[in-house]
Amino acid sequence: MTGVDDPRAELSQLLEDDPADLYENAPCGYLSTLPDGTIVKVNRTFCSWTGRPAGELLGSRFQDLLAIGGRMFHETHMAPLLRMQGAVREIALEVLRVDGSVLPCLLNAVEVRDVDGTPLLVRATLFEATARRRYERELLAAQRTAEESEARSRTLQAVVSDLAAAISVEDVATVIVERSRRAMDAVGAALLLVEEADEPQLRLGRAEGLPDSLLHELRVAAGDRLALELAEGGVRVITLDERLRRVQPGVAEAMLAAGLTELVVVPVSADGRGLGVLVLGLGAVGDLISLAEPATGRPPHPADVDLLSTVGRQAGQALERAQLHEETARQAERAAFLLDAARLMAAAADVDEVVDRLAELAVQRLADVCFLDLASERGLHRVAARHGDPERQPLVDLLRSQRQAQRPSGPPSAVAYGQGRTQWLPEFGEDLLLAIARDDEELAAARSLELRSLISVPLVVDGRSLGAITLLGDRHRSRFTAADVEVAEQLALQVALVVDKAQRYELDVHTSHALQASLLPPPPPAVPGLATAVRYLAATRGVEIGGDFYDVVVLPGDTVALAVGDVVGHDLTAAATMGQLHSVYRALLVDRPPPSAVIDRLQASWSLLGLQRMATALFATLDPSSGQLRIASAGHPAPLLLRDGQAELLPVQPSRLLGAPPAPAPAVEWAGVLPPGATLVFFTDGLVESRSADLDDGLARLLVAAERAGTSDPDELCDRLLGELTGLHRPDDIALLALTRLS
Repeated sequence: MTGVDDPRAELSQLLEDDPADLYENAPCGYLSTLPDGTIVKVNRTFCSWTGRPAGELLGSRFQDLLAIGGRMFHETHMAPLLRMQGAVREIALEVLRVDGSVLPCLLNAVEVRDVDGTPLLVRATLFEATARRRYERELLAAQRTAEESEARSRTLQAVVSDLAAAISVEDVATVIVERSRRAMDAVGAALLLVEEADEPQLRLGRAEGLPDSLLHELRVAAGDRLALELAEGGVRVITLDERLRRVQPGVAEAMLAAGLTELVVVPVSADGRGLGVLVLGLGAVGDLISLAEPATGRPPHPADVDLLSTVGRQAGQALERAQLHEETARQAERAAFLLDAARLMAAAADVDEVVDRLAELAVQRLADVCFLDLASERGLHRVAARHGDPERQPLVDLLRSQRQAQRPSGPPSAVAYGQGRTQWLPEFGEDLLLAIARDDEELAAARSLELRSLISVPLVVDGRSLGAITLLGDRHRSRFTAADVEVAEQLALQVALVVDKAQRYELDVHTSHALQASLLPPPPPAVPGLATAVRYLAATRGVEIGGDFYDVVVLPGDTVALAVGDVVGHDLTAAATMGQLHSVYRALLVDRPPPSAVIDRLQASWSLLGLQRMATALFATLDPSSGQLRIASAGHPAPLLLRDGQAELLPVQPSRLLGAPPAPAPAVEWAGVLPPGATLVFFTDGLVESRSADLDDGLARLLVAAERAGTSDPDELCDRLLGELTGLHRPDDIALLALTRLS
């Protein structure tokens, strides 16, 4: 089917006309202007929006189509920004229609330049934006008020501009106080902020020209529900009259002393939530504003009420934004603090180092004072007490010696520890100091610290309370919030885990030392004709216990049995296996078997003994008088012989490890003579093995070190070998047995 009724032909025609039609009838306004704003091209949509034909718009300046506030913004912000960046996006403007109504728009524009960078043309797209943000609606209301008073318009524009640049609560307070005071020609101004807690209270944000006594009286009155009344009510005037003297005598006296006749009170709010009040002190009713309490019968001027209300709402929006920004920053700081605390605790070597580093970090980032108490047999013992100000540290040191009693009515740390629950006091007073101070000296120190806010969190692991961490803030810091409590609890969890691990590790180390000492044989006995020395060094990783052993036994007939060995592994099982192996070896010596027979008997009985690990071992017998030496190895490195300054490894052929499948032939035994003055060194592989070198390299280093030692004294030789071949970090245990045949 063809012809004019063919929908495909109609669609094709529309697509051919689409570029021009899309420009003219687009769902947004298009226009092009010269750099000075003169309109040179405009689409039909924008003409329809404004109610002006294209002929009337062409040749006019775009900024002349804007409302007063928009013109100011165009000249002071948009045009310079466009010139600097070459483009602007989502600029909120109000376009005046031909009937005088305004059309909210969002503008995107780019500046077209020639090859030399000279501006040629500005192309702009405008989107209708009737649903403006609350901030923009309030700005429009302020601009409508500005049409009634040019002075009010300038004030409002300055406040809005300054608030837009304010990024902190302090910045917002400075703008509101300074601008409002000048605009009202007031004696002084102050911004009082509502602090959320169990009972909302007012705290000073910023003040100029108002005495501290008046601000104090206002905060005292706020404790009598004035805070919520002022924050939730409308703009009002508190006049110094008989009624005020009767209802709030403290405020009245402070006003009289300051020479004030009226206090103009402006609520600062956002989304219906009272954030604070702006207080302006007047010596007389000014020309710019004429307000009175409703009881006087003088209604406030609507334009003044609108202006002050708008300033309060603008301040509220800016204050809310600043508070959100600061809270976001604080959350980031808290997260960073917890991460740094985790890293710090991971790097600490013991409990003392953990608590000391943690307390230092806490007072740098989270609180003014940090106490850390750990449980002991006598109660809580304060192991750390730190202040962020070094000059005040002596005051905290006076409180460090406190040994907290475990009673539910004691200090917050003792209560948190005893009950296993966080204690949060957003604000406390003298009563708490009197309750926890043991004497006048401690009470004076606590008062001097000006503390007012506290969080005490128990250190709990698996239902066991290990202590408590307490954070305190002074009166120069905002009170601790629920977010601070959450951070403190997360920190306490980390600390509890680290302290528990460290305490368990210290217990394991103590136990391992005791076990190792009980398993190792006593020092070698004195043997005529021999000088002996032994050394045992535990590994520095994990539990300090392992399966290395040595032994020197004098047999009947003055023959000496020598042994050194290494059970596979580095744990309690290895140590237990070593103890069993050593006991069985001692039992075998009753029959005075040769070294090879010791290996064969151990191999044959290994499964009967129930030993859980394999082991390497070197067994030997030595006759001190003749020097006759017999050695057999079960997979163990051969001993070192040092003679006349020359070192060598004896050619002892090893058999299979103890615990491995039995070898088809008996163990091979090496026999020889130890010359007078020669030194024999038995060792375990911890002395010669490392991750950076293989066993052959380690044995070569051992030979060089032995020759370099320049001594045949067993004690001195052991020390020099260990000093040259080992470092601070040892992955394995080391056992050394050195003996010299005396001439």
